[in-house]
Parts: sequence; structure tokens; C-alpha cells
Amino acid sequence: MADLKTTPLHALHLELGARMVPFAGYEMPVQYAIGVMKEHQHTRAAAGLFDVSHMGQVLLTGSQAAAELESLVPQSILGLDEGRQRYAFFTDSNGGILDDLMVANRGDDFFVVVNAACKEDDIAHLRSGLTLTEVTEVTDRALIALQGPAAEAALSRIVPVTDMGFMSVATLPSPFGGLWISRSGYTGEDGFEISVQEGQAEAFARALLEMEEVEPIGLGARDSLRLEAGLCLYGHDIDTTTDPVQANLTWAIQKVRRPSGSRSGGYPGDGVIGRKLSAAEVDLDDARRVGLIPEGRAPMREGVILFEAEDAALPVGRVTSGAFGPTVGHPISMGYVPARLSAVDTRLWGEVRGKRLPVRVAALPFRPATYKR
Repeated sequence: MADLKTTPLHALHLELGARMVPFAGYEMPVQYAIGVMKEHQHTRAAAGLFDVSHMGQVLLTGSQAAAELESLVPQSILGLDEGRQRYAFFTDSNGGILDDLMVANRGDDFFVVVNAACKEDDIAHLRSGLTLTEVTEVTDRALIALQGPAAEAALSRIVPVTDMGFMSVATLPSPFGGLWISRSGYTGEDGFEISVQEGQAEAFARALLEMEEVEPIGLGARDSLRLEAGLCLYGHDIDTTTDPVQANLTWAIQKVRRPSGSRSGGYPGDGVIGRKLSAAEVDLDDARRVGLIPEGRAPMREGVILFEAEDAALPVGRVTSGAFGPTVGHPISMGYVPARLSAVDTRLWGEVRGKRLPVRVAALPFRPATYKR
């Protein structure tokens, strides 16, 4: 643990009794005293505070920032209105996903948040691809997520956020300095992600934690919350071996960037992705990300191999994420199977500790999102 980086909230995590673990090169809280199950349930019922300061924060400045960023992602950045945010992903020449990210148009610049494990590569990728744009890594700010149905009420005691809609962004003055706020998150709940000056981060977090609705939440509950919401974890559910069509992320590619759109193509892997998007018929052997519900009580976790029949010799897919879903009350998983086996209620078999157990394909998300539209 001595070689790991820490976030500006590290001392607060220790004070709160967090169990710390290595994650993406950082020492991070996996759970607090109340445990993963109660942290998950509290976030769904009230508000949870997550330290996500390990993630990469990047500013893109310059008149060509939007156009240049469109050369690296299949999303419409030129069409992203000021004050709005969009989910995006970097792709490679084979159509594989290098990382998924959030892009916010703040008017004078674009604010990009990337995954912690990929941030060095992502920043290098941006600097290589955006030759006319200034790419600045933000290293003096923490990033805090406040998620749950009471998140708005809690944050509103500090800054006025009630008029913000889902995926909107704003920079607001506060007693803790200027806060860069987006109404978004990765739990399926209404909530916010807040970038705050490093020196004010602990005081800001303490102010929120003093509120009755707010509890600190660790990585364990963050994972089960995003899994119930059917959201991908990079390096597990998506990576360079999966393209956006296989990952069922085509909803994130706007019409203008699709093969018939006015700004189609022009990003790495556009040939592979474009052909799949425009194909008259689906390749039934191509993989698709699906939800999975084991028929028993034992979770099917990452790495479980899937078979079409209990006695089948050859596997047809694999589980990429799996856990018990505290809100839905049963085990849940995500994984990849051929498109021909991706219909809801298709019965498959997962091999757990040498035994084949039944599992059914399920619709995603496992629990409907409650974003404020």
C-alpha cells in the first residue's frame, strides 16, 4: 500500500473507519462500518457520498476542441450544447473501446472525466490526437459523487442545483470555492458529480456528511449499484476486445455520426462500427452484452464461462460482472453471448466451481434509473 497514490479525502476515509484497498493505483475505501449491503441500500433510499478523485479530470481548450475530439470518438461533440454533458468512448482502429468517458461543454472549454486506470494513456491519446487544442490535466481538484433520491436536497443546502436537469453542468460559487457540478453519476440514481478545489475537498465532504441523509459509500457498493443499473465497468464489461455494437452501447452514438449522418465516420474503427450499424441483418454469431439472472442464490461472478446446454462441450460466452443485487433481492450478472442467444429469457448454463448451473438472459437495467429529466 506504501506505493499507492492517495486522494485528498484519504485522511477522512481513515477517520471514518474505511477498509482501504488498492484500486487503479490508489488506496481507496471499499467499505465503511455499516457494510456494503447497507451502503447500497442507503444510496437507493437517501444519499451516498463517493470519493471518485482517482479518476482523471482534463480540460480541452481551443476553438477546434470539439471538432478534434470528434476525430477520436463516435459521439457528436460539435452538437453538444453549452451547459450539457455526454457519455462517450475512445475507439481503436478495430472498433474496440479504449475507454469510456464523460464530456461536458462548459462554453470556454470542454471538461472531460476519464477512468483512473486509463487516465495516463487517455491523456497521451488526447494530446496526440488534438494537435490544435490545449490538453490540461487537472491535478489540484478532488472529484466527489453525491448519489441518491436525497442528493438534490442535501447539495441544495450548499449551492442552488434544483433547476439542473440530468446531464447538465454548471460552475457555481460556494463557501468551498467554485464547484464544477454535473447532474449525473454511475449508480442509476439521481445525483451529482462535483469537482472541488483540493484544499477545500475535505471540508466540503464533511459538510455533506454532517447532513442526516448522507453516508460515505465505498467501492463495493458503487460496484453493485452500477451493476443493478446495467452500467459497464471499463476493463471488465468493455475493453479493446469489445466494440460498441457488441457492448450494446449504440444508444450513445448520435444519428449525425452514424453511417447515414452528415458527420459520419472520421474516428478510429469507423469502418468496423459503421458496417455493423448499417448491416441489413445482425450477425447472429457476433457477441452481445446481456443481463443475466442465475436461477439459484449463488452469484455468477466475472470469469464464469457460459454454455448453451448443460452438457455442451464448447462455451458460448462469459460473465464479465456479477454480484448480489441488494435492491432487486437476487444475484445479477452481465456478460457476452452470441446475438442468437441474446433474447430475454434464453436459458444458458454457467460453470461455477466445476458445476453447471442455470442462468437466464435478462433485460438491462435490472432496476430502472431514477434520473431527473
